[in-house]
Amino acid sequence: MEALNILYIGQNENFISDYGFNHESIGTAVQKENGFLAFNYLIKAKKTIHIIFYESNLSGINPYQFNKRLRSKIKFDTAAFILLNDHLSKKESIYALKQGIDEIIIKPFSFNDYLNRIKFLLEYRQLSATDRKSSKKRREHKIPIIKRVFDVAVAGTALLMILPVLIVTMIAMKIESKGPWIYSSKRVGNGYKIFNFYKFRSMFVDAEERLKDLKGLNQYKTNNDSEKIGDECPDCNDLAIPCSPILFVDGKEICENHHLRLKKDQAVGTFIKIKEDPRITKVGKFIRNTSIDELPQLVNVLKGDMSIVGNRPLPLYEAELLTCDQWSERFLAPAGITGLWQVEKRGGGKMSEEERKRLDNNYGSRQKVGE
Repeated sequence: MEALNILYIGQNENFISDYGFNHESIGTAVQKENGFLAFNYLIKAKKTIHIIFYESNLSGINPYQFNKRLRSKIKFDTAAFILLNDHLSKKESIYALKQGIDEIIIKPFSFNDYLNRIKFLLEYRQLSATDRKSSKKRREHKIPIIKRVFDVAVAGTALLMILPVLIVTMIAMKIESKGPWIYSSKRVGNGYKIFNFYKFRSMFVDAEERLKDLKGLNQYKTNNDSEKIGDECPDCNDLAIPCSPILFVDGKEICENHHLRLKKDQAVGTFIKIKEDPRITKVGKFIRNTSIDELPQLVNVLKGDMSIVGNRPLPLYEAELLTCDQWSERFLAPAGITGLWQVEKRGGGKMSEEERKRLDNNYGSRQKVGE
């Protein structure tokens, strides 16, 4: 086994003798008192650091934040991160491993006793790094030339053929109400790319102002009708440690899990469904029922934001909730006007959200660079 370079993050000045870091396989063992000093050392270090031992009771940046920052740098992708602790409950252990900690060792311990385990961890990190690089290449999806030519040809031809419909629609919109013809919203497509998603405007321009007088007619249950989610994360309180990486939002610290929970709760509170909604224009109602309002998405296709066939692009808040490994494969496919689940739904009746996500994933997983 090649000589190992070790970084110890902690305040035990006798760590070499106490933890047995005098084994013949050790190349160098360097000590840094806290995570900030350690990270600065790692950034500047010219040699490869194979193993990082981190004392769990240090103040400042906690081991989970440190590990997240570490893994954001590709040069540290193969380093094994080991957390040192005096004691650890089963719940805390499960949490630490979910956060990407490679190993948890209860003190006191001997480095020599863990040598075989450390060798396995290093081999595993090396294989995982190779897999992640391959995955990253797969995620850098570019629409194949043949598919791109098809998209441009179909979208261009369709726009020319429906030009009279577009002109009549725009004239009718202008006669009925003032305002822009096109409504755009931010959507997330392939590789989490954000773009402006185009539709014909189907509401009056003062729809937001009118909404405050119509809230009592909203058919969706709002946040005021249910138990309000508090500012503190219940999981963090139960564990007495952060349940997920700490974020800084609006000058305040909040764990990532609770941040997404709050955003989802806020998103649910923004859903509006009003029977015979007076904010919708007469022209808007017609173009919605006939799907004419979707035709400007052909311009998105010409711009390269979307494809004719692909997974439907999601609003920002929905995409943020699907960044986990379980659902992220849907973003390997290009955003599309129509996709697999829309076709399946036409012949199979009502489709659950889980089934829709699964079909999006299946389509996305088949998309590879150059296909």
